[in-house]
Amino acid sequence: MMIQDARTTKKLAKDTFEAWAETYDHSLLNYFLFRPSYYTFLEEIARWRADLDGPFNILDIGCGTGTFPCMIALSNLDARHIVGLDYAMEMCQQAARKLQRFDPDHLVSFVNGDSEHLPFPDAMFDIVTCANSFHHYPHQQVVVSEMRRLIRPGGRLMIIDGFRDNAIGWVVFDVVIAAIEKSVHHAPWTTMRSYFEQAGFSEIYHRKFNFLFPAFITVGSVPAHDG
Repeated sequence: MMIQDARTTKKLAKDTFEAWAETYDHSLLNYFLFRPSYYTFLEEIARWRADLDGPFNILDIGCGTGTFPCMIALSNLDARHIVGLDYAMEMCQQAARKLQRFDPDHLVSFVNGDSEHLPFPDAMFDIVTCANSFHHYPHQQVVVSEMRRLIRPGGRLMIIDGFRDNAIGWVVFDVVIAAIEKSVHHAPWTTMRSYFEQAGFSEIYHRKFNFLFPAFITVGSVPAHDG
């Protein structure tokens, strides 16, 4: 994608989510897509951490109003440091307000930032998650590689986005959502796998969930001997 086109795409996404922030939590997508995605993350993290000792650090990219970071804070998972990042400042501000109710132990913080230039040092997190915002990123391979930079050896990346590889998903994401949101790209299953492979992840797998708003999770591990 050309630089000017990428800038336009990112500005459009930012403006859209700045305007949506106040009513975001009341959207029907929260019930039909976003919350099922968060529960899928929780299931995957709980299964992975079941045999591992010690706390973990997690970064949620494209965190919106911070629902998933707050769910982690309220769960039984042994999270030590929970960070949410969003490109839209108003989303971060809405998320910060939510903390007052759902983060009694002050585990969560929110950062306004760009997924292509993540403002964190190498190998800071054990888990990086990204739910239903990846299709807004104009340089998707760059983002996956940048995510990997932040993950410690043995850690995991988990990305959820719309599944457009069947008839329902194609209509929902490539026709309806594309017409509404403009300049978005829901990566096919095989393309997402290629992103992970090129970034150096191992043990990559996918899982589809949902029916009317089909989505899929891609999980990849950073080799334990990495670095």
